[in-house]
Amino acid sequence: MKKNLLLYLILIFFLSIHHYSFADKKTLRWAADAEGNAPYIFQDPKIPINNIGFEVDIVNAICKELNRTPVFVQNQWDGLIPGLYRKDYDIAINGLEITEDRKQQVLFSKPYYLTFEQLVVLQNENRINSLADLVGRKAGALKNSLAERILVAKGGIEVRSYEGELNAFQDMLNGRIDACLVDAPIALYYAAWNPQYKLVGQPIGEISYGIAIRKDDTTLYKDINRAIDKISQSGELRKILEQWNLWNYMMAIYLDDKSESNVPPSKYEAYLSSQGRSLNFWEQLDRYVSFLPMFGQAALVTLGLSVVSMLVAIIFGLFVALVRVYAPSPISKLAVLYIEVIRGTPLLIQLLIIFYTLPTFGINLTPFWAAVIGLGLNYAAYEAENYRAGLFSVHKGQMEAAISLGMTKGQALRHIILPQALRLVLPPVTNDFISLLKDSSLVSVITMVELTKVYNYISSTYFDFLGTGLIVAAIYLLLGLPFVKFSRMAERKFNVDKRKSMMNV
Repeated sequence: MKKNLLLYLILIFFLSIHHYSFADKKTLRWAADAEGNAPYIFQDPKIPINNIGFEVDIVNAICKELNRTPVFVQNQWDGLIPGLYRKDYDIAINGLEITEDRKQQVLFSKPYYLTFEQLVVLQNENRINSLADLVGRKAGALKNSLAERILVAKGGIEVRSYEGELNAFQDMLNGRIDACLVDAPIALYYAAWNPQYKLVGQPIGEISYGIAIRKDDTTLYKDINRAIDKISQSGELRKILEQWNLWNYMMAIYLDDKSESNVPPSKYEAYLSSQGRSLNFWEQLDRYVSFLPMFGQAALVTLGLSVVSMLVAIIFGLFVALVRVYAPSPISKLAVLYIEVIRGTPLLIQLLIIFYTLPTFGINLTPFWAAVIGLGLNYAAYEAENYRAGLFSVHKGQMEAAISLGMTKGQALRHIILPQALRLVLPPVTNDFISLLKDSSLVSVITMVELTKVYNYISSTYFDFLGTGLIVAAIYLLLGLPFVKFSRMAERKFNVDKRKSMMNV
């Protein structure tokens, strides 16, 4: 049994980290947030396991020119530049606007796309037709985007920031905001065809998208620019943009190509077809079944991460509890300080510090181990308090009796005190594991693709938050149930009173 469990944990570990192995020199590791929405990068509605989008096509075209194989690395949008300096990937491309402050942090390639900001309102909204009309109203924009900066600079507008534009659109439907300011491609793919919304006003500002590269990687910077020049001159860049219905007057001026278009927007039309067609029950069921491989792999990552993190929490939490209860005062106070600091600060902040700050001190952990250490150390503080309560629940007379019988303090702890204390804390420890299983969703901020992140991918692609949400909720429930069952079995096994009553029958 123990051997099978060990093999299972090893299998989970390798399945969890296999996609973080280092690539060889002939690859180009590129990062984006696959939750970044159409038309940048998103799940193929026909084959959900595949990523598609105009930026995916541009990266493939660049790699073809450079004779390199593209390797995709998932990362949160607002963590793309920090991830570059961890050297998790070579370039970042995901609608990154070339701005003066970002140019202080990274090298930007030549622009591969120019566009503008677009105001989007509800179909029945007739009061808003420009930025000036937003003064005194609420407007939403993507967090850390140029759109957000434009709204803030205008003044007098209550600006709401969102992790994704779809959340802003949903809030507008729910009446929480009056308008959204988004990049024109987002407006085209999510609002222009949707009868619930309408595009208003003139184009606002000018946006230049560039590929972000580390400042010290000047060779790659030159190679990327050379490849962009080649695909621009050959017409490949225009072809990609036309297929996605993104060719505009700004690109025509930028590339000095004002000829008539002869490439149909086939990929845009395919996207509209996938969004506009309603499915019957069996077609919807087939779609849900097609999601299962993605959910299955993500569930293995979540389970493996949670199990290993909980082992760290249990072992280190026990050590901290013993130090707090039995160590001399100065050392005991260090254990108290650890518990209070960890419990008093957000887990998300702890994960970001471990992942992005430790590399500056030469400690460069993989995303998997950064997540394990972050979750493990966080929950160790809670486990330590559970164990402390268990230790205090054992009458101190038992320690005195054990010592009077010739046991050392360590022997008394190991054979008398700890077995009783651990039996008492088994239910809260099980509850903490269930909580850790759910808190593992936070590790997506450090490039881990787990169950909740995959749910976000799929739900934003199909606008199906309820059906896919129920599937993911059921998977979380199924992942936790075996451990609840194990806890109850262990409680029955270690329940001394019940065992005595059964022996007396």
